[in-house]
Amino acid sequence: MVQKDILVWNSIFVELFQLLWMESEMSVTVRIPTPLQEFTQQRDAVEIDGNTVKEVLENLDAQFEGLRERLYGDDGKLRRFVNIYVNQEDIRFLKGEGTEVVEGDELSIVPAIAGGR
Repeated sequence: MVQKDILVWNSIFVELFQLLWMESEMSVTVRIPTPLQEFTQQRDAVEIDGNTVKEVLENLDAQFEGLRERLYGDDGKLRRFVNIYVNQEDIRFLKGEGTEVVEGDELSIVPAIAGGR
């Protein structure tokens, strides 16, 4: 009887853990470059929920309309001059927009700078 109760509680604990931890969206800090701060009420950082870079960027646009057009081209892909970093790692060398994020991560939007002669 006791062993059966332990198994029941163990399965309940596993399900609760998955619901609360594994499947819930995580809040990450998104660093906003100066040219895009007009969309975020001049804030240089905002907290946005999401489990992947793609979800965070979608939620960012849902909260601050107009950002999508600045970040994505007509083809639905990130513009080539927009660099996205998670904890200072370029997502192009990770899993792209499928890169997973967790609570406390920092996502930085960095526009490429070109120039010269």
